[in-house]
Amino acid sequence: MSTPAATVALTADEEAFVQAFRTGTLANDAFHHRDHVRMAWLYVRTHGPAHAVTRFIDDLRAFAAAKGVPRLYHATITTAYLTLVAERMAAGPEGPWEAFAAAHGDLLQWKPSVLDGYYSADRLWSDLARRQFLMPDLAPLPASP
Repeated sequence: MSTPAATVALTADEEAFVQAFRTGTLANDAFHHRDHVRMAWLYVRTHGPAHAVTRFIDDLRAFAAAKGVPRLYHATITTAYLTLVAERMAAGPEGPWEAFAAAHGDLLQWKPSVLDGYYSADRLWSDLARRQFLMPDLAPLPASP
């Protein structure tokens, strides 16, 4: 994943979405699973994969704390989704969010989740997985589409 940082400028709508997230003013009902994936996509586009992980994690933790639900942050789910989004973006082609979402609908489905193919339920929903990123435990790992 060698996408350079800050390669894409955001639209006004995307910038407003990111800023509302970063400041904790984004309404709870405006931030469901699909919105999490879109935010990950925006962070990878603007910061590159390596920097997107740390920035998104910091901002997501702050967002959860601002909403009074810091326990909802899940390190393994967050890092795994960011990695999958970055991998899919690197495979191309580049395009708007709608094109990415249409091409990668499996990332937008929460239950069942794409992570079910990578993690056993016991591992993914463990307290340790919530606190820190854990490697997948299902082998062989599913191939990317």
